[in-house]
Formats: sequence, C-alpha cells, structure tokens
Amino acid sequence: MAIGSLLRFSQTMNTRYWRVPFILMLILLHLAAMRGAQDYWARGLMLAHFGLFIMWQPFMRGEERLNVPQTVGIFVISAVILLFLNWWLLALWTGVFAGIVGGKVFLFHTRWLRRFYLSVLLYILMLLLVWIVPNMLLGPILPPEQQILVEYGLPLLFVAMAFMPVEVDWAESPQIVDFFYATLIFLLLVVLVLGSLAFMKVGGLAYGQALVYSLLIIATVLLLLSLAWNPRAGFAGLSMYFSRYLLSIGLPFEQWLSFLAELSQLESSSDRFLRDACGGLARLQWVTGGLWRTANESGQFGDVSKNSVEYTNQDLHLRVFTRHKLSPSLLWHFHLLGQLLGEFYIAKRHEEKLQQQTYLQAVHETGARMTHDVKNLLQSLNVLCAAAERDDGADVAELNALMRRQLPAITRRLQETLDKLVKPQAEAGRFIEARIWWDALQRSFQGREVQFEPPQLDNDVPVPKDLFDSTADNFLQNALKKRKLDASIAIRARLACGEAVDFSVSDSGQPVAATVLGRLLRAPVPSETGFGIGLYQAARLSENTGFSISLSANEPGNVCFSLRGKKMGSE
Repeated sequence: MAIGSLLRFSQTMNTRYWRVPFILMLILLHLAAMRGAQDYWARGLMLAHFGLFIMWQPFMRGEERLNVPQTVGIFVISAVILLFLNWWLLALWTGVFAGIVGGKVFLFHTRWLRRFYLSVLLYILMLLLVWIVPNMLLGPILPPEQQILVEYGLPLLFVAMAFMPVEVDWAESPQIVDFFYATLIFLLLVVLVLGSLAFMKVGGLAYGQALVYSLLIIATVLLLLSLAWNPRAGFAGLSMYFSRYLLSIGLPFEQWLSFLAELSQLESSSDRFLRDACGGLARLQWVTGGLWRTANESGQFGDVSKNSVEYTNQDLHLRVFTRHKLSPSLLWHFHLLGQLLGEFYIAKRHEEKLQQQTYLQAVHETGARMTHDVKNLLQSLNVLCAAAERDDGADVAELNALMRRQLPAITRRLQETLDKLVKPQAEAGRFIEARIWWDALQRSFQGREVQFEPPQLDNDVPVPKDLFDSTADNFLQNALKKRKLDASIAIRARLACGEAVDFSVSDSGQPVAATVLGRLLRAPVPSETGFGIGLYQAARLSENTGFSISLSANEPGNVCFSLRGKKMGSE
C-alpha cells in the first residue's frame, strides 16, 4: 500500500536526515495554529502535518503491512481533520502529540538527543498553553505581545532544533515510546487545561492567573505523591506496594524463586531441570502450555493457544501460550520469570561443565603420575642395560647379582603401577614398614653412588608405600640428573622418625633458581634438570595422605627436599 511505502521511505530518511521531516511536521502544526482552526488552509496544513506524523510515528515499523482497522482509523482521522477541525480538537491533538514526545524523552540517555526532544516538548507546551488554549477559551482577541511571542518567538526553537549536534545511531534501532510517561503527561495537560477553565469560570480569574494557580496545585500534588512514593523517613512507600503488586501477578515471586532453587538442588542434569521447570510454568492460571528449545534439546508442555509470549537469551528460547493476551504488567512479569529460569539453566550448564573438567583433570593427573612412574622404571632399566653393555666378561657374577636384585624390584614396581591404573582409589591406602621400605630403596639405587645414611626409626613405623616410592624416585632422579651436569655433586638420603616421619634427599649442587621457586610444588615448572611435573604430582599426592613436601634447604652446596608427616596412629 502507499502508506506502507511512505513508512519505508521515512525509515530511509531517518538514518541520516531524520530531523528534516520532524521539524517540517512542527512547522506545519505551527502554521495551522497561526491561521486558526476554522481556516480551510489550516485544515490542509493539519492534514499534511498528520501525514508527516504517520511517517515519523514510533508505533509501527516500515516493513509492517497495515491491516484493515489501522487503515480505516487513518482515513477516519483524516476526515475529521478536514470536516470538523476546531480549537478543541486541535488542543486534544496537541496534548496527545506532547504525550508521545514526552514519552520518548525518558528513553534516551545521550545528552543532546534528550535535549532535542525536551526542546520539542517545550515548543508543543508553549504552543498549547500560550496560543491554542487561550484561543479556545477567550476567542481570537489576544494581547499583541502574546501574538508576537507565538508568531516570531516560538519559531526560534526550530532553528535550535536544526543545529543541535544530535547522534544518529539511535535511528538504526526501533522507535519506542514509554506508554506510562506518555499517558501521565497527557493527563497532566488535561488536568491543567480543565483546572484553568474551572478557575476562570468559578473564580472569575484571568487566564494567566488561572494557569499559574493550576500549575501550583499540580506541582504540590506531584510533590506529595513523590514523597509518598519514596519517603525518606525510614519506612516503605507506594513504590514498595506497587512492586509487590507487579511481582505477585499470577505467581508470587518468592514462590517461583523457591521452586527453582529447590528443583536445582534435586536435579543435577541441566536438560531435565529445564524440562521440569517449564512444566512448573503450566501451574500458572494464565498459562495453557509452552515450548522450549536449547542448543541440544527441545520440548513442549500443555496446550497451544492463539496468544503467546516469548523469552530468548543466548542459551534458551522459551515460548509460553496464554489464555488471554497479556497486559504490560503480566508481560514484564513473564520476562522476569523467564530471566530467572534462564539464569538457573545457565548456572546448571556451568556446573556440568565444571564437573566434566574436574573429571578430565583427575584423569590427566592420574595419567601424568603413572607416566612419571613408568619413566622412572625406564631409567632403572637403562641403568641395567648400560651396566650390561660395559661388562667385559670379567665380573659376570657381580652383574648377575645386580640383575637378580633389580629385575624383581622393577617387575614389582611395574605391576604396582598397573594396579594403580585399575584401582586408582586404593593407591593411597597401602602401607609398609619404614625399615623394609628403606632397605628396598637402598637396593634399588645400589651402585648409583647415592649415600644412604643409617636410618633413625622404629621397626614397626608404617608409611604410605606409593607416596614414599613416588617421592623418593623424584627426589633421587632429579639429584642424579643434576650430577650428570656436574660429576662432583654428592647425593645423600636420610630417613628418621621422631615425633614425625622425615625423609629427605640433599645434594651439593647449585640451588634452585629464584624464577622456579614461586611455582615449585604448586604447578609444573620447566627445567632442564627436572623439578617439574613429578614433584608437582608428588606434592598433590602427599596432601591427600597427611604429608607435605618442601624445599627445606636451598643454598650453594646444600639443596634439600623433604617429605614430612605424622606417624600413623599419632594425634
């Protein structure tokens, strides 16, 4: 239709030259008011003004098609303008226009755009109160100063509107009007005009005095309402009751929040939680059914009706069918409920991802620890292979003795590593007497030039076998790697049991670098001589068994790592 084409053309104009048709619309209204409501030219000007208003109007988008009632309404308004225009109709239209513009003032946060619409609202109010209403109540006889002010003073606001540095980014978004503020401004204007008329007829006051008295009364009432709305005396005002009313339409806010919180605790799956929560919406009296859709699943509940409302965020699309068309308060209430449901669903999704990441981290740590144990076993095998390659046949008995000592120990440790993969929960639950473990450790590192000091412990002191095996391998292998870089490094191992069990390995090499100390034992660290993932895994394992690993000495010629913990059965 032609009107739809005008709407699409107006949107194209609004992207850059949006003020041109708007100011032209105000100029046509000004000229029509100056000529008088009874003038035929004024009716034509008002008809052109109404046409520009249709192009600017913020209620419909340009891509929408006009239905039959809308088209009939436009033609009826046009016919009324041409046939029945008078000062009362002109005042009514100007009041409605002022309400629409005033409803847009509170929606913009940019400074100059708000000032622009405030200037427009100021012009419309001045035209209504200084020119249209006096002509409506007093007739065409007005003071010359008042006519000069309206004819030549008010148009100066058009110049100010044309040169205001207003941003144009807002034109890309849909035009909206705050219905509450628009209605409030229109009703205030109606009360102001009727109040002025009452003062003039009953009190016999002049129009100016009647207008001032009406303004003072309205201002006083608004001041009292603002104090009652949000009092400063420490008690709740009308805003609290109004909020409670909005939040309790159809379903109390507290009950819905309690329902979601309880369901979140009972249901661990995000999809099942969403399905049950959407099913809970069906208990509302104004809801007949609905459907929901996420990235993975979709579902529906209840029955379908012709009235529906939708809520969408980045993870959830919810559409609810209602028995009747929702009022603005119920619509806002539904969006609040949908936002709560969406936030709970997102939290449940994050909880599932966190559980999955925790599981993967546990698998990774177990695999890393097993890999380090296998690496230590491989190093022991390499030592045996190197001893066999160096053998010239002169000391076959000593080589056979070394093989008989090491191969069973390596086989046993390899079997234990495989057992950890099968039953990782039991790896911290095996204990061995400290003296037996110490003797086995000496046999494992026999011939590696490691000095084992005489132990100071009781025969029946139990220690966690897997923890001590893993920690001793890490301590000694890292020290042996340092000695490959400096053959003069001496390595000592010590085991003592006083009030606590203390196992330590020290070397006479260079201290650990300061850049490594900050993350040592807290995270894997890169190093040519070790001190990386092995120590980190051993530290994590020691935390689970009541022990702790520390760098007890770190100075040139004395670098010592220690494993300490309470004796089993001690308080």
